[in-house]
Amino acid sequence: MAGGPARSAKRPGGAALGHLAALVAGALLVPALAGCGGDEDRDEATTKAAQSVSTSERSELRKGGTVRWAIDALPATLNAFQFDADPVTDRVAGAVLPSLFTVDGEGRPQLNPDYLRSAEITDREPKQKVVYTLNPKAKWSDGRAIGAADFTAQWKALNGEDHAFWSARNAGYERIHSIRKGPGAHQVEVTFDRPYADWKSLFTPLYPRSVTGDADRFNDGTRTELPAAAGPFEVEEVDEEGQTVTLRRNDAWWGDEALLDELVFTVVPADERRAALSAGELDVAEVQPAVADRITAAQGPQRRGGKAGAEGRRGEDPEGTGAGKGSGAGADASGTAEDPEASGPGEQGEQGSQGEQGAQEGSEGREEHGGGAQAGEGSGEGRGAPGRPGPDASLRGYTVHRAYAASATQLALNGASDELSDERVRWAIARALDRERLAAAAHDPAGLPAKPLGSHLRLLGQAGYRDNSDALGSPGAEAAEDLLEKAGWHRQAGGPPRDGKPGAGSPVRAKEGKPLQLDFVLPEGPGTAPLRRVGERIVSMLAQIGIAAKIKQVDEETYFSEHIAAGNYDLALFAWPATAYPATDFLPLFAKPQAIPGGEMLIQQNYSRVGTDYIDQLLGQAAGELDEKAHNELLNKADARIWAAAGSIPLYQRPQLVAARAQLSGVGAFGMQTPRYQDIGYRR
Repeated sequence: MAGGPARSAKRPGGAALGHLAALVAGALLVPALAGCGGDEDRDEATTKAAQSVSTSERSELRKGGTVRWAIDALPATLNAFQFDADPVTDRVAGAVLPSLFTVDGEGRPQLNPDYLRSAEITDREPKQKVVYTLNPKAKWSDGRAIGAADFTAQWKALNGEDHAFWSARNAGYERIHSIRKGPGAHQVEVTFDRPYADWKSLFTPLYPRSVTGDADRFNDGTRTELPAAAGPFEVEEVDEEGQTVTLRRNDAWWGDEALLDELVFTVVPADERRAALSAGELDVAEVQPAVADRITAAQGPQRRGGKAGAEGRRGEDPEGTGAGKGSGAGADASGTAEDPEASGPGEQGEQGSQGEQGAQEGSEGREEHGGGAQAGEGSGEGRGAPGRPGPDASLRGYTVHRAYAASATQLALNGASDELSDERVRWAIARALDRERLAAAAHDPAGLPAKPLGSHLRLLGQAGYRDNSDALGSPGAEAAEDLLEKAGWHRQAGGPPRDGKPGAGSPVRAKEGKPLQLDFVLPEGPGTAPLRRVGERIVSMLAQIGIAAKIKQVDEETYFSEHIAAGNYDLALFAWPATAYPATDFLPLFAKPQAIPGGEMLIQQNYSRVGTDYIDQLLGQAAGELDEKAHNELLNKADARIWAAAGSIPLYQRPQLVAARAQLSGVGAFGMQTPRYQDIGYRR
């Protein structure tokens, strides 16, 4: 999300069906709700690892050239507010359409002076009013000035009242009471029915009224073209035969001129990217760990280790940890486009539709450093040390940027499951997980600080982040087993065969003769082996407390639609994207399921089917709290309650590896930061 339109499963009306599993506050069993306030819980190392982008002053860059950027598939639409929009849609929108507020590397909204002179709350009572003062130079490529008519048309298309518009969300727009021209020149005044803290999330991207004022064009007419642009680039062509989206420099742009002549997003499958990079056919690509290892090896020994080993010209890491900007990667962990975890139910790295194929885990890293069996694969070039790929001169012109990806890997516990409807069992599972070990398995091989994620609502290095995981109570097997005993699940004298070895593993617990067995659903397909390894670690941890979790691999094409969204699982792994506006964007993820006619449950995007009225209340209050300190306090209280509900357990942020030409500036692993496309260019 990261401040953009929320992504979700392909679902009518933004809802899915499920079962209600409420949090019961039982004496002695409810974990203490600690960690509800206080200062931000961030450290220097994780803040540095939040992004890795090669940057240079514009004066050091030359004008001209083309950047070819690998993607997994062509976007199904160029309308970022459609259900089938994907991250490529968002990238195109970011380069060609107005973003009134961008997001910085710490996840904070920042006013975009290319479009706004100012934006401020002018009244709070009786209604909140926001006055936007537009940059008087801001205009569409057809010559029309950006103005109140564009704001009004987008509000009416997205507020949910006109069902002719097939919009994926209306969050925030439904709070608007009216829009009119402001009291001064180039001003737009927006009045809200009720206070809205996340008002900066609105009108980004902003579409021309020719799109948002016409339902047919909004729904279908923007799939391959846009009638007008208002960014440093404009859409030249979506070429289905050549599998490219080409953006050209927008000559009507009033801001800093785009350095590149063209920006070309080109479809290159994951397993073909190494060859494309070697052939010089790509300039930017998210890559698999083995490819990243080869790029690092190609730099030679003088480029690895310490300050000299930092790949990239800016932000070199003097301590040699590889956590700084532009740092090199001999990494084994990647939140790459080709790794299934790069896509979650709300986002996809660079993968196609964000729903059915999106709720998948990805490359958390191999068991050890190095390429192992992948070293020296398939090329015949010389090999280096055992377990490491040999040098490949054709990759010498690239560098690898590594950082925490802007998404959170979580273990989902289905509260509609018979066994997991008991919150004591969910708490036991949560306490039994060694999240430090799981994070280390993902981060250590990537050269990133190994740290588990302690929040459902914010990421490591994000402003306002706080670790609220202590709301679960004391971790460890002993505490977990005590909860299971209280829940009536007792150890049996023996246990069923595990891994084909009779008697192997701890005895499985049972209640009234029924063993405590859970289906752990994971996708099966190319690139899913790292996910399975993470699942196997979790299975082993649960076995120690007497829970038999069995991995069940299913078709990755239907993993989300037929299992996660449908509720056909006990345990599952997938990733949620980050957002600068958690009170708004995450409410559907944790909202208490509600009964609807027919005996079914409206779950929105809460696929664990666990929620409480109090969580809803806290997130709702945060969305309407205009005081930043009070807003953050409410978010931390809500996060602590979400931890206590134990429907989803954040594990870690996955690493992300991005290969880019060494002389290219303005690209890398962006984390939460909004790319500044006009500043992407080649060094002189």
